[in-house]
Amino acid sequence: MFKDKKNNPTEDLRKEQNKIAQGTTFKGEIFSQGSFRIEGTVEGSLTTKGKVVIGETGFVKGNIDCQYADIEGKFSGSMKVNATLSLKAKSHVEGEVVTEKLAVEPGAIFNATCAMKGVKKLNETTSEKEKSKKEQTA
Repeated sequence: MFKDKKNNPTEDLRKEQNKIAQGTTFKGEIFSQGSFRIEGTVEGSLTTKGKVVIGETGFVKGNIDCQYADIEGKFSGSMKVNATLSLKAKSHVEGEVVTEKLAVEPGAIFNATCAMKGVKKLNETTSEKEKSKKEQTA
């Protein structure tokens, strides 16, 4: 009558939050299922299936690959955000960014090249439709 709910360990790990505190410097590569809040300094790469928050005192120099990101501090490098990147008013971002959605508050500094994944899919779909119409008329 009642189904036994089995916890998905991966889903549980994504809810976990890791923190790099102010005054801490981390150099190297980080791989995680959980989210990250960075108030200190990270030099290297951070890969997670969760959310990355760079706090007001946080600085990341390197690469980020994540699902969501909120930036209040500084970032320099290459960032891939699979869903939404939010730049807060005090944020400073330089480098290369690939994201699906971008939200920028007034006052944010955004000196980066930016590719929107959704636009590329739209262009590919449009060209596929045009190619299909040409084939039908031929």
